[in-house]
Amino acid sequence: MSNCIFCKIARHESPAQIAWEDEEVMVFHDIAPQAPLHLLIIPKQHLAKIEDATEYQQSLLGKMLYTAKQQAEKLGLNERGYRLVINNGREGGQAVFHLHIHLLGGRAMHWPPG
Repeated sequence: MSNCIFCKIARHESPAQIAWEDEEVMVFHDIAPQAPLHLLIIPKQHLAKIEDATEYQQSLLGKMLYTAKQQAEKLGLNERGYRLVINNGREGGQAVFHLHIHLLGGRAMHWPPG
């Protein structure tokens, strides 16, 4: 059992504004939002980064992306657009080492992002 903050949130041991969850995936609001709408989609099982995913986790990774799409639709972002971001490793900007997808929307996104 991991003690990372996202694992604690997934186990309901740390507070979070949860938007949706099932047995495998959880969606909650980022505590430091970078856009008017900023959700995090995480697997409930600990997976430090995308680099650590195995072929056996392909369906979980797909479910995370599909969950992001569903949440964007629920928030009315599908018409205007939104951004999905996965940071991988320190130089990739990953701050919490538990795989997560950022769902950002509610404003125009610019390129390049970083």
